[in-house]
Amino acid sequence: MEIVLCRDVLDAASRCADIVEELLQEKPDAVLGLPTGTTPLPFYEELRSRSLSFARVRSFNLDEYIGLPEGHPGSYTAYMARNFDVNACSVCLPDGRAEDLEKAASAYEALIQEAGGIDLQILGIGRNGHIGFNEPGSSLKSRTRVKTLSEPTLKANASDFEGIEPPTMALTMGIGTILEARRIVLLAAGASKAIAVRDMAEGPLSANCPASALQMHEKPVVFVDPEAASQLANTEYYQRSQALQEKLKNA
Repeated sequence: MEIVLCRDVLDAASRCADIVEELLQEKPDAVLGLPTGTTPLPFYEELRSRSLSFARVRSFNLDEYIGLPEGHPGSYTAYMARNFDVNACSVCLPDGRAEDLEKAASAYEALIQEAGGIDLQILGIGRNGHIGFNEPGSSLKSRTRVKTLSEPTLKANASDFEGIEPPTMALTMGIGTILEARRIVLLAAGASKAIAVRDMAEGPLSANCPASALQMHEKPVVFVDPEAASQLANTEYYQRSQALQEKLKNA
């Protein structure tokens, strides 16, 4: 796992956008896995500021709430419409309004496979270590499925649902699905994510920290701001490794 210590969340967003831009230069019809939440907002803003063509791109979102009314602003469908040019590429989200949710989950897996798999999966991380909505206790080989949301997740997302009862379940890509992406980048910002980042990168592989499953991927890249990196024990090593890699890249 490559830990990249960034100056701040804007630096992390810019570095992540650089990877997307490089990928699209190499493969204009790339398949992206995209996140939602607060942390990726500067990343989406950075993408909008660049002259990138997504005309041939396909994207698959990590998750969607179950049972929200069509067009609800708290849905991730609405989030993507606000923050990403959904008219510029083929954007696909799990169908949280489907009558048969198991069938919808299987169909989503099939769509990802038909697209040739995900070239670049971008992730955030929850305060409890979740990726997607794979809460603690999730199988490390799980596929897209219905998942009950934990209390910390419900509290973290409550502000998106003023006036209504927040949804308590979601359709989410599984950890096994995420790990099949050819490249993975994770963004983490803020002190509230520091323990989760530490457990993901330096703790044991454990279902109690679902993000620790990224240790099984060939080379995930983690962009962290100083606050999110504050609990890491091996900061000096990450700094030295980062400096040497940048020196090699610029040689």
